[in-house]
Amino acid sequence: MLKTHLKSSKEYQPGLSIDCVIFGFDDNQLKVLLIKTGYDNSWSLPGGFVSIDEDIDTAAVSILQARTGLKGIFLRQFATFGAVKRNQNHFSSDALAYFGIPLEEEKWYKSRFVTIGYYALVNFSKAIPQPDNPGEMVEWIDHHEVPKLILDHREILDKALETLRTELNLMPIGYNLLPEKFTIPELQKLYETILGRTLDRRNFLRKITAIGILTKLDEKKSNVAHKAPNLYSFDKDKYEEVLKNGLTQGW
Repeated sequence: MLKTHLKSSKEYQPGLSIDCVIFGFDDNQLKVLLIKTGYDNSWSLPGGFVSIDEDIDTAAVSILQARTGLKGIFLRQFATFGAVKRNQNHFSSDALAYFGIPLEEEKWYKSRFVTIGYYALVNFSKAIPQPDNPGEMVEWIDHHEVPKLILDHREILDKALETLRTELNLMPIGYNLLPEKFTIPELQKLYETILGRTLDRRNFLRKITAIGILTKLDEKKSNVAHKAPNLYSFDKDKYEEVLKNGLTQGW
């Protein structure tokens, strides 16, 4: 959550933070971007504070861009987490000393924080995980293999995944997670991975085609062992239109 070159606490909105659940899809796995701090072995979600002169959504975009190097990607606010003792004893004196926080600022960091959760869908191949402090690690981890997380970050992650599964019935998914060209089986595998269950192949093809967001290309997937499947791309304009208006069918 902390950043190098932190401003004075007076420049941040008191008691407010942002935590981002950043999803990527690779090798048929839904992955989450996690951070391992430089001062201990704790893992956490990417996050940060909100400047007094900064909109909340703008702060979330800044955090996302700083961690992935990407701009203009899908980002959605999904929940607020404000348990009274959610960050009690989290910022120890040793941790704050590691980040060079002056003694007069410690009380601010140890006070109660309400955090706003955002989830993001990014293209795994284009995102470049970027450490923010010396000794810090930023890694993609399969959502089934997430280690123990700090604070209530596991709760935040679980809520983000629950929200994503629910919204899969309300909006199209894939534009930010798949490469520019993909096959129907690859798109179906993405849906199955997020939902955690198998979908009927013919029923999936019928439904996804009916949405009208796919363009069938005059190309086939190369370097495959069996009959080469057709390649598709998203019609961005139609995709955005459906994203705005919502779906009328579920999975």
